[in-house]
Amino acid sequence: MISITAILKSKPEHLIEVKNMLTHLVTETRKEEACIRYDLHTSENVFILWEEWKDQPGLDLHNSQPYLQEFIKKTESLVSTPIQVYKTAQIL
Repeated sequence: MISITAILKSKPEHLIEVKNMLTHLVTETRKEEACIRYDLHTSENVFILWEEWKDQPGLDLHNSQPYLQEFIKKTESLVSTPIQVYKTAQIL
């Protein structure tokens, strides 16, 4: 299993737009066969995606999906810092 944590910091004036785009992204991603978990968390203008994937080929397929590529492109001007993505391994 592969775990990913992605952190986005929306510009305050784009908070609702980013949230709506993330909601769409979550809905589409959860349909993917290799997706085990794709949860969205928030605190003020920070959004955190907590992801779990069956395997690397499934994650690679996700990363090539048009809706993900479109999301990344559209949010570049809506976030205050670049999106941070961490691929992690569970310790305990």
